[in-house]
Amino acid sequence: MGNVTFYFQVHQPHRLRRVYSFDNNYDPIDHDRDREVFNKVSDKCYIPMTRLLLKAVKTHPEFKVSFSFTGTFFEQAESFRPEVITLFQELYDTGNMDILDETYYHSLSYLIDKGEFIEQVKKHRDLIRQKFNFLPKIFRNTEAMYSNDIAETASKLGYKGIVSEGWDRYLGWRSPNYVYTPPNNKISVLLRNYKLSDDIAFRFSSRDWKEFPLTAEKYSEWLSKNEGDTINLFMDYETFGEHQWKDTGIFDFMSSLVGMLLRKGIGFNAVSETAALGPVGVLDVPDIISWADIDRDLSAWLGNEMQDAAFLKLKSMKDLVLKTKDEKTISMWRTLQTSDNFYYMCTKWFSDGDIHKYFNAYSSPYIAYINYMNILSELERQITLSSKQRHKPAGSKK
Repeated sequence: MGNVTFYFQVHQPHRLRRVYSFDNNYDPIDHDRDREVFNKVSDKCYIPMTRLLLKAVKTHPEFKVSFSFTGTFFEQAESFRPEVITLFQELYDTGNMDILDETYYHSLSYLIDKGEFIEQVKKHRDLIRQKFNFLPKIFRNTEAMYSNDIAETASKLGYKGIVSEGWDRYLGWRSPNYVYTPPNNKISVLLRNYKLSDDIAFRFSSRDWKEFPLTAEKYSEWLSKNEGDTINLFMDYETFGEHQWKDTGIFDFMSSLVGMLLRKGIGFNAVSETAALGPVGVLDVPDIISWADIDRDLSAWLGNEMQDAAFLKLKSMKDLVLKTKDEKTISMWRTLQTSDNFYYMCTKWFSDGDIHKYFNAYSSPYIAYINYMNILSELERQITLSSKQRHKPAGSKK
């Protein structure tokens, strides 16, 4: 029986304005909608849950927790609720919080260009240094996208560990409760125990689930029966209070769980400590997997005609955008790489009650696609117009 490793992903995408044309003050971000959502999630999740974790650390000094934060989350926190950042910094200052790196924009950059991916990782690294004076040693790609090649790239960037889904297709009979390495690389692969993680993240409040209600005592008993070196419970931070509302009992559950686990002899590791555990074998993942949907592949973001067309258009603009050397333009193009934009276009199981519809910022994937393509086209037009103005002959009136 290993220690528990809690890791939470904290992310808020920028919402896009739903318009069909722009003036010369081009800004496709819907700042009012960003503010509305961020304030709501702060009140429901970020503030109460982080306070709960601070109390847990003070009550149980053995408790440890790990986070990754996207750059788009911090941009909104700075604008709308800076006290949220202060709370996370307070938790970090206890010495019981570890931090992971990822892409700044929670983007599909690895699928665009490896150089572009590395630039976004470096930008995120600078962000974490600025906010916490910390240099992460563990990496987590967007939505836990992982493959042998991604692991090799992370290793070359200096990371000692990387997060992946503990997916049966590649694990086979083996358990996710151990550390593995990819072929021809020594970076530690930390596998999410998706069954136990999803018991909290997705099934906790489901009255149709045979294990409902899930109590801290029941859950800690399940964990105590798990063999292995670690139990990796990885999930979105918004699980607490936003996906699972306060009235489900999720906060009481987490508050009780820490002490319950310690009484059963189960301790806690930060992700860096888990990565330092000795690997038990090689995990060969030649194709990219993720932690999304039952398919655990890229089909949440790419696969239907709309998603593919939008992504190809975005990718084709790389040279045009980078040649501008304009920080605002490049930042906007990278913001449009955020995976959520493509998630909104997904048509898989788009029916009442489906998770894609719950998290969709639009009434349909088709509206999401039209709006996104309009914004891309306008960005391209603005760049072309600006370029023509810069190269206009002196004295020309045209």
